[in-house]
Amino acid sequence: MSPKYLVAAALLAWAAAPISAQSVKAGIEAWQRADYAGAVAIWRPLAEKGDADAEFNLGQAYRLGRGVPTNLAAAKTWFERAASQGHVDAQTTLGLLLFQNGEQPDGLKWLKQAAEKGEPRALLVYGTALVNGDSVTQDPVLGYAYISRAAAQGLEPAKQTLAQLDKLMPLQDRQKGVALARAKAKAEPSPSSAGPKIASKPAQTASAAPVASKVAKTSAPAPAAPPKPAPKVAASGDWRIQLGAFSKRASAEALYRKLSSSSGLAGRSAFYIPVGAITRLQVGPFESKASAESACRSVGTACFVVPAK
Repeated sequence: MSPKYLVAAALLAWAAAPISAQSVKAGIEAWQRADYAGAVAIWRPLAEKGDADAEFNLGQAYRLGRGVPTNLAAAKTWFERAASQGHVDAQTTLGLLLFQNGEQPDGLKWLKQAAEKGEPRALLVYGTALVNGDSVTQDPVLGYAYISRAAAQGLEPAKQTLAQLDKLMPLQDRQKGVALARAKAKAEPSPSSAGPKIASKPAQTASAAPVASKVAKTSAPAPAAPPKPAPKVAASGDWRIQLGAFSKRASAEALYRKLSSSSGLAGRSAFYIPVGAITRLQVGPFESKASAESACRSVGTACFVVPAK
């Protein structure tokens, strides 16, 4: 082969190899400029060809209703495609979405896969399910190990859950859990993504059911008295946090009842926003975006900040 053709072939190979990654990154850049429709236009053909990052990003767009109408069914479809390829963020986001909407067994299936790769939100939710025996076979020691790993990565709700378990579980079981957590941490690398993607801010923290006192009923000390509710604060401002989107308003109301005692929501009100067949649960108002983000981190469930309309 002539040297000039060798050079041409090399250039073609170099140009072709990063096209997918560059295109997904270009979509990210468009998204960050608030050009959501442009980002979707970039990701869709890549997602249709099976690019896992593009599939995940397109799912996020449908979930948030940016660049496309809100469509949770379409979001699930794209998340499932990416999750089936082992995309950790897709597995976690899909699992949390299903878990929040009352589809716990299906949600936990995906969260388990992400937890086994060390994803902290998945570790917390799946670990809590193991502790309580919710839709899985009860295994408090393994659950403690999972939650310990999430706490070790700095996830605040996991630290709080671990502190609660320390009051409920016998020392021997906790020691077994710690040893198991260390073994798993050595065997399982921390999750990483192969390519660019939208940051998973809508699912920053895990949606974990409260740890039940049924753990080690016969040998654990009684749980400490619940803390006194935080004093109410004057609620005003132009920001809210969105805690989920549900096919039934009753599901949104149930989640708010579950979370309303959180100190981060003290003095705030629930807003049930109908969007077609979907009801969005928002809580607020908050005086600043920063205070809304702080509340998001404190409630222990997936949420994101939105401007009040």
